[in-house]
Amino acid sequence: MSIATSLARAWLTRSFKPFTFTAEMDETLDFAELERFGLYVHIPFCRSICSFCPYCKELYSKEKCDGYIDALLEEIKMVGASLPEKKEVTSLYFGGGSPALALDRIGEILSRIGEYFTITDGVGIELHPSDVTEETLLCLKGAGITKISIGIQSFSDGYASLLGRKAPDAEAIRRALAAVPFETVSMDFIFALPSQTFEDLKEDVDKAFEVGANHIAIYPFIDFTFTSSKVKAMEKGEKRALLDQITGYLTEKGYQRESIWTFSKEKGANYSSMTRETFLGFGASATTLLKDSFKVNTFSVEAYRERIQSGKLPTSLTTRFTERKRMVYWLFWTAYSTKVDERDFERFFGVPLKKKYGFELWLAKKMGYVTEEDGVYRMTLKGAFFYHHFEGYYTLSYIDKMWGLMRKQAFPKQMQLK
Repeated sequence: MSIATSLARAWLTRSFKPFTFTAEMDETLDFAELERFGLYVHIPFCRSICSFCPYCKELYSKEKCDGYIDALLEEIKMVGASLPEKKEVTSLYFGGGSPALALDRIGEILSRIGEYFTITDGVGIELHPSDVTEETLLCLKGAGITKISIGIQSFSDGYASLLGRKAPDAEAIRRALAAVPFETVSMDFIFALPSQTFEDLKEDVDKAFEVGANHIAIYPFIDFTFTSSKVKAMEKGEKRALLDQITGYLTEKGYQRESIWTFSKEKGANYSSMTRETFLGFGASATTLLKDSFKVNTFSVEAYRERIQSGKLPTSLTTRFTERKRMVYWLFWTAYSTKVDERDFERFFGVPLKKKYGFELWLAKKMGYVTEEDGVYRMTLKGAFFYHHFEGYYTLSYIDKMWGLMRKQAFPKQMQLK
């Protein structure tokens, strides 16, 4: 698989040169003119550390969290103050960690963001199941949160235990969601766990919709090298069969497939920080995607605070895109939604999609990976699985290497992704 994906990357970018990240740090970020622009805020604190989780996180303490939020507010000011006027952005997502541990300061963060940005399509936040209480939800809604994503992983005692967690209290979640409604209530699940069957996964997603979700995400278990988890990922053939089965089941039930991993129960229910064309990231480990570059903040909470206190942005690594590499990046993450509109590509790059990738699109149609109608390319079930397989390899070979390095070094000098 590594040879195939490396050759595919080289062909699509028209270059054998690797993606090179260096310790560059721009004093200001060029984003004022960008359209369809989003925001992300990372709050890395958790009550306990899950062995399978790869994200930037550390154990919560009130003192450490407050010091971090102070630095976060300053980073937002440093970036936002460069704008000549308020900028309209599509969305804002809070991730973690468990952002609700900073519940008393979420409103303060939103107020600071509101000084520089106008959010048009809502504000989302990730929640641990234990945070889904009527009191917490009321506070979040009062602060301006419109979408929530609950990290269920599994309602099953057995699979939750396998992941080192306690199964969520479905009835308590149902009562809280009934009392405090949101525009989108998403629930996350991990699939492709050892011995997991279609019936196991079906039971989880059915229960999610029963207790109040109008959107679900089913992510494959990934065995990152730098986590302490002993759980082994499911084999490719079993994983494909399970993904095809649950996709077929949800489609038959009338649910809309919003992306490779997500399905919605009703129109307008969506939750995705991944498919936005450009965005700013605030906080430790947050990423920023601009027209010509991709940046990653330091993973070290301590180093993050020190950099902000010195009056500098906390960027750790930066890669500068060639035109082709930016196109591939755009196509890869846009395709996550299972469709690509050639009009969006031309709007963003100023050149027709078929002029740059006409042969590849023709080949994808011939191989049964996509269909085309009125300039919109949609993945078939076969195409969605192979995208999933390629994305899984990308996650292991690229993200695993990057995050593994940055968990050890606050500011690496360089990193290459081949």
